[in-house]
Amino acid sequence: MEAELQAQIPGIDRVISEYSVGYLTHASHAYVEEADANAPSPLAEAADTVTELLVSASGDFSSENELAIRNLVEKFISSLNAADGIDAERRQMPFAAKKLDQTINVGAQRNMSSTLGLVGGGVDLESASTRKVESRVDRKKLEKAERKIRAKQDKKLVKNVQYEASRLLDQPDSTQSYEEFFMAVNPLQLGADAQSKSKDIKVDGIDISIGGKRILTDASLSMAYGRRYGLVGQNGIGKSTLLRALSRREVAIPTHISILHVEQEITGDDTPALQAVLDADVWRKHLLQEQEKITKQLADIDAERSSMADTSKDAARLDKERDGLDITLTDIHAKLAEMESDKAESRAASILAGLGFSPERQKFATKTFSGGWRMRLALARALFCEPDLLLLDEPSNMLDVPSITFLANYLQSYPSTVLVVSHDRAFLNEVATDIIHQHSERLDYYKGANFDSFYATKEERRKNAKREYENQMAQRAHLQAFIDKFRYNAAKSSEAQSRIKKLERMPVLEPPENEYVVHFKFPEVEKLSPPIIQMTGVAFGYTKDKPLLSNVDLDVQLDSRIGIVGPNGAGKTTVLKLLIGQLQPTSGLISQNPRLRIGYFAQHHVDALDLNDSAVGFMTKNYPGKTDEEYRRHLGAFGITGMTGLQKLGLLSGGQKSRVAFACLSLTNPHILVLDEPSNHLDIEAMDALSEALKNFQGGVLMVSHDVTMLQNVCTSLWVCDNGRVEKFDGDVKAYKKKISAQADAAGVARAQY
Repeated sequence: MEAELQAQIPGIDRVISEYSVGYLTHASHAYVEEADANAPSPLAEAADTVTELLVSASGDFSSENELAIRNLVEKFISSLNAADGIDAERRQMPFAAKKLDQTINVGAQRNMSSTLGLVGGGVDLESASTRKVESRVDRKKLEKAERKIRAKQDKKLVKNVQYEASRLLDQPDSTQSYEEFFMAVNPLQLGADAQSKSKDIKVDGIDISIGGKRILTDASLSMAYGRRYGLVGQNGIGKSTLLRALSRREVAIPTHISILHVEQEITGDDTPALQAVLDADVWRKHLLQEQEKITKQLADIDAERSSMADTSKDAARLDKERDGLDITLTDIHAKLAEMESDKAESRAASILAGLGFSPERQKFATKTFSGGWRMRLALARALFCEPDLLLLDEPSNMLDVPSITFLANYLQSYPSTVLVVSHDRAFLNEVATDIIHQHSERLDYYKGANFDSFYATKEERRKNAKREYENQMAQRAHLQAFIDKFRYNAAKSSEAQSRIKKLERMPVLEPPENEYVVHFKFPEVEKLSPPIIQMTGVAFGYTKDKPLLSNVDLDVQLDSRIGIVGPNGAGKTTVLKLLIGQLQPTSGLISQNPRLRIGYFAQHHVDALDLNDSAVGFMTKNYPGKTDEEYRRHLGAFGITGMTGLQKLGLLSGGQKSRVAFACLSLTNPHILVLDEPSNHLDIEAMDALSEALKNFQGGVLMVSHDVTMLQNVCTSLWVCDNGRVEKFDGDVKAYKKKISAQADAAGVARAQY
């Protein structure tokens, strides 16, 4: 049955398939007391439970899928009955089970990394190196099924067989702390042998699935140490899933290669930001603690030894103990020197300053920062640790233009390997030395290519592959036509046989994948007479004693294409919220046409979506008046095609959720589009489609964005929000980047002199 389950539910967790088979087999032999004669049979209950479990694991809750799984379960039950020579007959005795005389723990005997005894033995890398598949099983349903089985088991006459509960229930709910995960995934490597090992990565035969969807099939991962790889591909293709698999060593990366993945914001507590960055290098922190501990032990030994005669047994014991501690301390000093531990604080402060943390803010507790700033802290911690493989997932989503400029410059001199998922063309052009294109369950490599050269080469490859495939298809059709015509003709039979052999020798070419094209389309806009919306002398502050904005004058018309840039925290989003009426100014005037409709795209648009509903269902509830087919056609105008509109929103990628949000936005028929970081999570093709749609939009556009390419393509005027002011910038976004780079260089020189 397990093979059939794999075919019905590709990528199903093996634990689930084993559990399902075992449960049904157990239930088919179950003993039932006479008192339970009228109750449902254990096998019937097992069939219902297993069916529900498998449907949950598949992630497909359609009636067709449920029926197919139920038929599969019933087919297996029939085979069990036939094999046992019974037909719905209830057995009177449970099956026997043999118990091992001694427990064997294989996992604990492999993949142990010695760490000088600093963590009480070793780091067990079994959990890091063993492939795992994310389980989609409903734990509560599984627990309920287990309680039913155990209750019936307790009623059995024979008590010597213990029922083995599902191993899924033994998996802990709580996640590891940052320190525990870091030490497990990145064991401490000491000595010259560790330094001499190659840090190039070459892994073949990679298979990755999630939620029943195949991400990679027999793919090869190849990265040369010190190169910077941009990982690109359309939304939903599985780029983030690949990064998570690498960070957990579900892909067999050698353990001497340290890995760090910037994925989640750090947990806020009372630790100052600077100290949080220093603590990120767990082994440095651990070695410093051990250094202090051993130094104290040596001082105690010296004090005790000074009062003893050289010939005493205790003196010899203490001397031997001191020699061992001296060796350990020497190794620790060497490792700390290799880490340049003495320069750690200045390096951490420099990274934080580049990411927008002033010297004062570096002393603030991490719990005082918002989610966006905590993500910056997570990035700062990763840059500070300098792992051998740094994994970055859309780092520009959390940064403003000045910080993106700093990060790009920093990574250009980064000493180790970088793998970054990004849809920011300008960022990839500056950072990437190579591009990896993820598509069609495989990875294609473009060596020595930034994004622009990759894009041109990819198009050329696609055209060549299409041309080669079409030529071969035409040649095959010509040969086949001759074979069909003359195969049974005696005079031409030898020529027909020759063509058959030629046809068999021809390589089988895969049909080229269809060109990935995305279209965005906003509705037509009814004309309004000006003024449309104006801000005059507007001031605002969240507290009276700390004004955020003052004397803001901004005029938005139906033909406006305005981009607002500036550092995070300067008040860019506040300007948008004032404009749409979510906030009220403390002084000044905001006037607008009474018939004006504004479409607002929030930076955290996902918060407004019901992740347990489908895109079509969400639209039906919040924008009623259309049929499901009309909603699906409307979603198709924003790249949500096929069955994607009927899937749970929680199963969609960030870019797909963004497209749903834009589709909802267009249903309001806005005159003005107010967009806060609209490019976040969108893939390159979707960003191009959005830029084109915004240029063709008949209404006005006001956007806050950090994406240089989108600002260049869409906006005709650039405004800078900084130091409480919003002022027009004389120049384009490239000139603005050049200006802030010069300012950053000047600030760096000043810090160095200080």
